[in-house]
Amino acid sequence: MSETPSQTLFPSFPSLRNKVILVTGASSGIGAACARAFAASGCTLIVLARRAERLTPLVSALLDSGAQAATALVADVRDREAVREAISTLPAAFASIDVVIHAAGLGRGRDKLFESNPAEWDEVLDTNVKGVLSVTHAVLPHMVSRDQGHIVHIGSVAGSQPYVGGAIYCASKAAIRMLNQCLKHDLLGTRIRVSSVDPGMVETEFSVVRFRGDTARAKSVYAGMTPMTADDVAEAVLFCVSRPAHVNISEITMLATDQASATTVHRR
Repeated sequence: MSETPSQTLFPSFPSLRNKVILVTGASSGIGAACARAFAASGCTLIVLARRAERLTPLVSALLDSGAQAATALVADVRDREAVREAISTLPAAFASIDVVIHAAGLGRGRDKLFESNPAEWDEVLDTNVKGVLSVTHAVLPHMVSRDQGHIVHIGSVAGSQPYVGGAIYCASKAAIRMLNQCLKHDLLGTRIRVSSVDPGMVETEFSVVRFRGDTARAKSVYAGMTPMTADDVAEAVLFCVSRPAHVNISEITMLATDQASATTVHRR
């Protein structure tokens, strides 16, 4: 039998075969790449996002790539009640979530704070911070009761490196950086692991969303350099989750070779 693209791209980890993995923001970018990466190991996958039209073909692709089972949850992570309802009504085969990958997130604009739109503050903070809190709050009590699980945050170098016009986005990712650290203290004494993968420049739909569909401006972000891909980040997430149970990868910072910091980029 010929291998599927995901099986050739990502290694298979038999130890993950019986795990139930929840991926938020799974309809595109890093979230979709993470779902594909884990499918190759035969996991059971729950993919959560707002866009049902993207989740349906993704579920089919995951099953074709080796997932033991896969299902879609259509919900906006900003809606705490919708998140709680979606997770609480999962079928029995999906209910015992072992790993949560928080990939839902976005940025809006590059305006300085005093020139920015407060409505965009709410959109970014409600998605990037409160959305993570809502999903974690819905899942973590069950992990604690079973004394097992893994929370993986998709952070950003923006969480520790500021730049002009990044006040709200950087603040949101700094919050996730601190949440990642605090959860390890909250969960000390349990067998639950907490990790953060913090990438630099990754070419996905992120910049298109950030600049509200201005594809030319989005493309200029990566002009003259080679950014990372969503699959590069997914591979790092897979590495974190596939370590032995006594090993917790606390943080991984990833940069493109053409990038030295959030604001220092070599362009050819």
